[in-house]
Amino acid sequence: MSEKVRAMHRTQLYIDGAFADAEAGGTFLAIDPATEQAFAEVAAGQGADIDRAVRAARRAFDSGAWSGLSGTVRAGHLRRIAQGLRDRLAEIAALEVRDNGKPLPEAEWDVGDAAFTFDYYAGLAEAEDSRPDEEVDVGDARFLASIAREPLGVVGAITPWNYPLLMAVWKVAPALAAGCTIVLKPSEICSLSCATLAQIIHAAGLPPGVFNLVTGTGPEAGQPLADHPLCDKIAFTGSVATGRKVMMAAAAGIRTVALELGGKSPFLVFADCDIEKAVEWILFGIFWNKGEVCSATSRVLVERSLYPRLLARLKEAAEAIPIGAGLEPGVKLGPIVSRGQYEKILAAIASGKASGARLVSGGERPAGRPTGYFLQPTIFADVPVEASIWREEIFGPVVCVNPFDTEEEALALANDSAFGLAGAVMSDDLERCERVARRLRAGIVWINCSQPTFVQLPWGGTKTSGIGRELGRAGFEAYFETKQITRFDPAESWGWYLAGGQ
Repeated sequence: MSEKVRAMHRTQLYIDGAFADAEAGGTFLAIDPATEQAFAEVAAGQGADIDRAVRAARRAFDSGAWSGLSGTVRAGHLRRIAQGLRDRLAEIAALEVRDNGKPLPEAEWDVGDAAFTFDYYAGLAEAEDSRPDEEVDVGDARFLASIAREPLGVVGAITPWNYPLLMAVWKVAPALAAGCTIVLKPSEICSLSCATLAQIIHAAGLPPGVFNLVTGTGPEAGQPLADHPLCDKIAFTGSVATGRKVMMAAAAGIRTVALELGGKSPFLVFADCDIEKAVEWILFGIFWNKGEVCSATSRVLVERSLYPRLLARLKEAAEAIPIGAGLEPGVKLGPIVSRGQYEKILAAIASGKASGARLVSGGERPAGRPTGYFLQPTIFADVPVEASIWREEIFGPVVCVNPFDTEEEALALANDSAFGLAGAVMSDDLERCERVARRLRAGIVWINCSQPTFVQLPWGGTKTSGIGRELGRAGFEAYFETKQITRFDPAESWGWYLAGGQ
């Protein structure tokens, strides 16, 4: 190992309230996608580390050290975590830029959202203290029945690299608020902000074992977590292919699973809308976060009378987007997260060209950027609907644009997809917007916008885009089990087998 690597900042695992190296001593490098250079060394946990973490979470849950606390007490811890994130916002955002490549303002937004997520679920945890069990009239006065809710148990969370901190917090915050314990395995491509989150959680004083962090690769750490028999729930965000493996692992143990998977979301643009607003939201819908967004509106359908003008304006606007390293002032499009993802996107662009789709703009490395995983914002038009770039998730700054003639045709094209995460519609006719929104087969629909995401609202998809919901109250309820409690009046006699009769 070179002296340069030896001198790098190193992260550790966080298990049972303590920081430690991986049991086998392994590490991997964090690569800055703007420079292609390593800048940190990350602990590489494996199955033995996962086992220690899950067992610690199991002990912490079964002891009641966390689940037995009032919601108000748990909320106090969550608010300390939120403040810890705010106190270190600039540091975490800069770290996330170097790890992921996103522009600094986007990273700052993400860290702020993560802090708010902890505050939001702290409020729900407090409200839980005054939420009584639901009493149910079963039609027999001798019985008193109620429905109670209990924390689900030990959660294994496996999270992606596109929003490294925020997507982890979407799972960690509601799980902790509900009284669950958790083992977090972030993506090996971007782990550093989650390592900082572990430091903040440690400082917030949670009991040992309530939160655990194991960094490592999918096969060496993610799969053992999905397979572990002491986990009560696996919450996963990532690709459809990996989601299938996680679901199979959960099925083997008959455990709860939540999956937030891919998307190929449509954006229907009608001719009566303001073209400048349409272009702004199309750009935001696909080039925000470099297009590394599961809900990105990457299939744009434009009413034919607007189609030529919109394409021309979209091309002009896309070519004006400032491209560069995320820490450079004014940058709106950073580098792709990794070499592997960069090569996948380039292969998709080549496939698009071969399909007969018209390359309107982009598709190449920008001038003056000989190193780093930089890519021009890319626009395809007149895309064959059977082409892979129209049907498969690219997860990068590539948008496909096609015309339509009628509302019915637009809806048919929009819904003709294996995915169903999100969709958007733009029109000055709000009645039409509402009508189209109801008919789009997706878990999330935006009207006259694309991608705004609010912690207070449920998030999740249909079809191969996943199972279950995160965020909002639904994301809180997902970490509870429902229990029936039925009491028989001790003054009564059942008398089925013994004397007395009914």
